[in-house]
Amino acid sequence: MMKIFYTLSIILLVSIAAKSQDRNPNSPGSEPATRIIKFYPNPAISFINFEFQRSYDKSYNFQIFNMLGKKVYEVNNVTPKTIVNVGDFFRGVYIFQLRDKSGKVIDSGKFQVSK
Repeated sequence: MMKIFYTLSIILLVSIAAKSQDRNPNSPGSEPATRIIKFYPNPAISFINFEFQRSYDKSYNFQIFNMLGKKVYEVNNVTPKTIVNVGDFFRGVYIFQLRDKSGKVIDSGKFQVSK
């Protein structure tokens, strides 16, 4: 009986921790209303476009990570439109981050590479 209780308690705690990590501190339970970066096509096959939807600081740093957390692409001093060749990327899900010069994440998102 106690073994079942402990198992259920662990499952409950893990699910609560996972839900709390999913939430955005700026607007709990929802995505931000306006995104800084628009990206397309998703899924990408040979390239993906990243465009700024509103004003930005040219000193922003743009990074792409694979699902293992390895940085696979980085650009400093971004331009209004960036085209990334994903021909050398493996098939899978990637995460992009836009950071200011202090390292704070301004925008982020996920995209898929399919070949």
